[in-house]
Amino acid sequence: MNLQNKVVVITGGASGLGQAAARYLVNEKQARVALLDLNEEAGQATVSELGENNALFCQADVTSEESVDAAIAAVMEKFSAIHGNINAAGVPMPCKVLDKEGKASGLSKYAKVISINLCGVFNVMAKCVEQMAKNSLEEDERGVVVNVSSGAAFEGQIGQAAYSASKAGVNGMNIPVARELGGLGIRINSIAPGLFATPLIKGLDKKVQDSLVQMVEAPKRMGEPEEFAEACAFLMESAYMNGRVLRFDAATILQSK
Repeated sequence: MNLQNKVVVITGGASGLGQAAARYLVNEKQARVALLDLNEEAGQATVSELGENNALFCQADVTSEESVDAAIAAVMEKFSAIHGNINAAGVPMPCKVLDKEGKASGLSKYAKVISINLCGVFNVMAKCVEQMAKNSLEEDERGVVVNVSSGAAFEGQIGQAAYSASKAGVNGMNIPVARELGGLGIRINSIAPGLFATPLIKGLDKKVQDSLVQMVEAPKRMGEPEEFAEACAFLMESAYMNGRVLRFDAATILQSK
């Protein structure tokens, strides 16, 4: 898909990797973006940076159908179409099977992570795809979805029972959704990033950052958010890339300890 003048809905678009994708798509691909996020201040600041003709912020809770419906309506009112969707919103909330006393953990934490990281992805994706299906075919395509997974989907750490399950679920949607939507000219892929130099990670103690980098294979450094954005653009632009997960982690295999 040629991204010039295309409209891309990005969840988690006010910060981190989602914000990096928004900046790259507008500045390098001349796309237009709709940022769905809870942080209104950061979202509006990003719109000011990118320009109101190129960006829109919608405060939205990805777990709420009503909230996402309202956001999609606002996107359609401003841009009249949706061609792409990047789902980067998520929470890394820790969750173990047993608590500190050795008792079974309650379901609330697990359910919250699954609700945001998996159900939220499905919710926004479905609403965006409904609009994509109305687009005219352009080189046999009407739209494309990129869902953000994680290396934890493959090698989760202790305390990531919920997070790993949610991200594995994101990958698990690729083939059935690709098969369902292929006839409409809509593709789907997921991307599983490794260690990236987001503000959250860069805010950690230097020793902690260095220890994390030691787990990276080669090149032995954190990924830059712009590199993540470039990979998302590749998944959107390459018409033959469909139904797959891209591990984007410098050959890193996370160890248990």
